[in-house]
Amino acid sequence: MTRLAIAGTAAAIFAAAGVALIGGRAMQPQSDSSSLTFAAHAADAGAPIYFRDPDGRPFYSLTPKKTADGRDYRAVRANEDISFEEADEAPAVMATDAKGDRKIKYYRNPMGLPDTSPVPKKDSMGMDYIPVYEGEDGDDGSVKLSPGKIQRSGVKSEPAELRRIRTLVRAPGTIQLDERRVSVVAMRADSFVQKVADVTTGSRVTKGQPLMEIYSSAVSSAAAEYLATITSKTTAGIEPYGRGSRQRLINLDVPEPVIAEMEKNHTLPIAIQWSSPRDGIVLQRNAIEGMRAQPGDVLFRIADISQVWATVDVAERDLGNVAVGQPVMVRARSYPGRDFKGLISVIYPQVNKETRTARVRIELANADLALLPDMYVDAEIDTGTPVPVLSIAESALLDTGSRQAVLVDKGQGRFEPREVKPGRRGDGYVEIRDGLAEGDAVVTSANFLIDAESNLKAALKGFAETGTVQGGDKAMGAKP
Repeated sequence: MTRLAIAGTAAAIFAAAGVALIGGRAMQPQSDSSSLTFAAHAADAGAPIYFRDPDGRPFYSLTPKKTADGRDYRAVRANEDISFEEADEAPAVMATDAKGDRKIKYYRNPMGLPDTSPVPKKDSMGMDYIPVYEGEDGDDGSVKLSPGKIQRSGVKSEPAELRRIRTLVRAPGTIQLDERRVSVVAMRADSFVQKVADVTTGSRVTKGQPLMEIYSSAVSSAAAEYLATITSKTTAGIEPYGRGSRQRLINLDVPEPVIAEMEKNHTLPIAIQWSSPRDGIVLQRNAIEGMRAQPGDVLFRIADISQVWATVDVAERDLGNVAVGQPVMVRARSYPGRDFKGLISVIYPQVNKETRTARVRIELANADLALLPDMYVDAEIDTGTPVPVLSIAESALLDTGSRQAVLVDKGQGRFEPREVKPGRRGDGYVEIRDGLAEGDAVVTSANFLIDAESNLKAALKGFAETGTVQGGDKAMGAKP
């Protein structure tokens, strides 16, 4: 070997040794850095990663913080945090391995549609159908959701309880006179009005208050006959003889005080004083001094408005809940903030074909005469249940039009769709007549998400088919 070849070989050996030495030194710091990083992570494992509201409300902070009342936010460490996000690759593999031990029952539509498949497939948008394993979907139609989905969707449940459902039927109406408290002053014989008292339309009068003076030849003739009978020496003191003449005065509507005055003084008045037949308001005054009044002419019309009627129009759909005797709260638009209490007295047996409403009469006390005829009012009729009934929140009811169902919370993230029969509704609650028992927890919030997740329509359809099959089996078994 020449000297040049020996020198080249030695240089190559030294170069290889140098590379190995440099590589070993380069690897050593990298190993130390990994150890330091791991130690740092281990040291930070117990440090708070964020801070959350002490009452559990969805308020968070990356730094220490206090509530409005001075309480500290609660520190959450890495090992205490619950993640509802998708798992990492390694846990996903473990979950896949764990599920690999179970048998896939079927594949369901990823959009929650009532469509399943026994084999893997894709929907019209290219999304894979989701496998459903044994144990994830019970044979009773219940569906189990993960805590993460329940937490993200904000699912809330409330028990079915006994409550008195207060249902209000609102209806507009007007104030009307009580027909039983209206009187008219009219003559029963040809008469002349000689004098009219200081009474005008709108004046308030009392029973027995003078209204006018009347002269009538028929009344004067009957009065003279009666006086002759009771003052005669032959017939005086014999009651049957004067009874006919007195009855004739009564038939002519002569006021009783006038007849009593004649019996006392034995004098015949030229003009008969006519008085008010009741307490009330003068609604109409047609009497004029000197006028001639024909029999039947209305000279005064007087109404007692200390008690009035409120006639309201109730929609046809609410008539089944309205009954005589129910309490009613009436509010007049002229008196905001004031309530008038009354009771339903009559439900008129006719429906207006144009408005599809029925008239309901409400009797109201009006001692201070605040309510006037033809005044607009709004009525609230309490048609609620007289005794507590089983009810749930109205938001818990899933109404498809032909069927009504609820989601019963069975615990451990499992929800069972159950068909129910609702009744009356009011105050945010609905009566349940069949399908639930007292204490059953039903989902009141985010139930539509569970509906989409659990394929509720398919479950209910399965219930219907099961009931039909069972009914058919029983019928077939009943045949000889």
